[in-house]
Amino acid sequence: MVRAPCLLLLLLWSLMHVSATVPEPCEVDDDNFRCVCNFTNPQPNWSSALSCINAVEVEIRGGGRSLHQFIKIADTDLKLYANLVRTLPLQRLTVGAARVPALLLFAVLRGLGYSRLNELMLEDLEVTGTPPPPPLEATGPALSTLSIRNVSWATGGSWLAELQQWILPDIKVLNIAQADSLAFSCAELRTFPALVTLNLSDNPGLGEHGLTVALCPHKFPALRELEVRNAGMKTPNGVCEALAAAGVQPHHLDLSHNSLRATAPGAPGCVWPSTLNSLILSFAGLEQVPKGLPSKLSVLDLSFNRLNREPRVDELPTVGSLTLDGNPFLDPRPPTHQEDPNDSGMVSACASSMLAVGMSGALALLQGAGAFA
Repeated sequence: MVRAPCLLLLLLWSLMHVSATVPEPCEVDDDNFRCVCNFTNPQPNWSSALSCINAVEVEIRGGGRSLHQFIKIADTDLKLYANLVRTLPLQRLTVGAARVPALLLFAVLRGLGYSRLNELMLEDLEVTGTPPPPPLEATGPALSTLSIRNVSWATGGSWLAELQQWILPDIKVLNIAQADSLAFSCAELRTFPALVTLNLSDNPGLGEHGLTVALCPHKFPALRELEVRNAGMKTPNGVCEALAAAGVQPHHLDLSHNSLRATAPGAPGCVWPSTLNSLILSFAGLEQVPKGLPSKLSVLDLSFNRLNREPRVDELPTVGSLTLDGNPFLDPRPPTHQEDPNDSGMVSACASSMLAVGMSGALALLQGAGAFA
């Protein structure tokens, strides 16, 4: 009897017979811990995915093709495979680069409810067609982390509410990047009672208005960390207003890698959440410290901005840890090239070390020459 590593791989034995000359698309590491499948061949050997059966981490990429041929899984009584799925060590699964019928996706999630899957990543997918009727209660996997990147859904803004119906409500981390739509249907969305981290980074078209729409009121009661890097934010004050409208109370807010500007004079003030103690404003193009920041913070990161002078005390909140690295006022020399913020002076340090070694070597040679004179 042929066994399958997860519900995506069920029934592979009956799909096709592939020539032995076709290269194996799946690779397993020496410890049989991680298995990666990339089905880019024009005639993919899908059955090679069986080599992933004992892997803890599995990554399956469909080469951009449709997975409609696996739709028969949606009609399978998955309870028949429950004992098999429970024995699998699978904990982290990535599915990417494919067109997936909604019927197939949600059938797989239902079957993965019998597994030990902890983290699921859906990436570069097109989810097509109408989803199945919602279950009476969520029977899918008990995920702690769900990541969605560059996934389009035929159902538009209702996709998160539909997806939520097929996973258990214990999810703690939700990452959504390059989203087709973040205009969620808040009336349909259920509460995320255990969600601690919401990451909406890398959605450059989001903006403050989109953030207000995405943060459905009263749906994220346990939220502690909100990350909106590279998400089209314009001013810290605008983000504050979005938080106030949604009633979320994060402890940590990351606004880095947005092109931020100071709040316009005369703009109404905003009361920041009393819980907020860590604010990241690095790589934001700031030429001065924005007004209207929280009055007290444990952490304020203003690194790698365009501050030409050290901020005065009256411009800053009461802050325990202030980071100003990478601002022009700390390095008065005119820049001679575009600096890489990840360089951290490594090239200069290496150059200095090489020069020192060269000089020491030359001195040693001269001393040696003197000894033989």
